[in-house]
Amino acid sequence: MKITRQRHKGFLRYQLQQYGVGYLFILPWAIGFCMLIAIPLGWSLFMSFNKVVPSQGGFKYNFIGLQNFKDAFVKDNVFPIQLIEYVQEMLIMIPVIVIFSLLVSLLLNQSFPGRFLFRAVFFLPVIFATGQVLTELFSQNAGKIPFLDQYDLEPVIRSYVGQEFAKPILSVLNKTIIVLWYSGVQILIYIAGYQTIPKSVYEAIRIDGASPWDSFWKITLPAMVPFISLNALYTIVDLFTFPLNPVLEHVKNNMFKPDTGYGYATALAWIYFAIIFVLLALVLWMFNRSTKRRGDGR
Repeated sequence: MKITRQRHKGFLRYQLQQYGVGYLFILPWAIGFCMLIAIPLGWSLFMSFNKVVPSQGGFKYNFIGLQNFKDAFVKDNVFPIQLIEYVQEMLIMIPVIVIFSLLVSLLLNQSFPGRFLFRAVFFLPVIFATGQVLTELFSQNAGKIPFLDQYDLEPVIRSYVGQEFAKPILSVLNKTIIVLWYSGVQILIYIAGYQTIPKSVYEAIRIDGASPWDSFWKITLPAMVPFISLNALYTIVDLFTFPLNPVLEHVKNNMFKPDTGYGYATALAWIYFAIIFVLLALVLWMFNRSTKRRGDGR
C-alpha cells in the first residue's frame, strides 16, 4: 500500500512538473469559462424546462418539462420552416465558401507583384463587415449582385433543380457577396497551411516529371485536409451566427412575448444549438475518418 501511494504521489508530482506551467496559463481562461459561459449555459438549459413568468422582484419558474420543445414543432408555425430553410441554405453556402477560399488562396499563394495588397483586399471585409454594417447594406439592397434578374436565371434554376431545392439555391445566389465577405479568415488559414508544406517536396515531385495539376492532387490537397476541416468548422459557426439570421431573430422576438417568454426562447435556442453541434460533430468525424484512411494507406 505504501509503495502504491508513493508511486501515485510521484506520478502526480511528475505530472505537475511537466504540465503545471500549462495549467497555470489556462487557469484564467478556465475561471472565465466557468463564470461567463458554463453558468449562463446551465441556467439557460434550466429555463428551457420551465415557464418563465415575470413577477415582482424577478421571475417565477414553473416546471413544465419538455413542453417548450414540443411546442417548438407542434404549435409554432414559423420556427420549423425557418429552421429547415436556413439549414438548407447554409448546407449549400458552407462548401461554396470553403472551396472558393481554397481556390483564391491558391492564387494568392503564388509569387506576383502586389501580392500583399491583394491579400489585404480579401481580408478587409472581415474588418468592416460587422453586424450593423451588414444590416444596413442589406436594408439598402446593396448586399447582393443582381445577375439573376439581369440574365433571367431564376426560371432556369427552378426547371433544373425543382421547386424544393430552388429556393435555398436562389437564396445563396442572391447572397453571393457574402461568399466574398466571409472568406477572408479562411483564405488566411489556407495560406498559413501552405507554409507547412516543405518546398523540397515540390522540387522532388517536379524532378519526377509531375505537372502542377498532379502536385496539387498528390501533395497540396492531402496536406490541406486539416486546414479544410478547420475552415469548415469556422464557417459553420460563423454563418450560423450571421447577424441577419431569421432563426436567431425569431428566438429574440419570443423572449419578450408574454405567452412564450424566456423559457420558450431558450428552448428554441437549445434546439438550434443542437443542430449546429451535430453538424460540427459530423464534420469532425468525416475529416478524422479521412485522415485515418490516409494514414493507413501510407
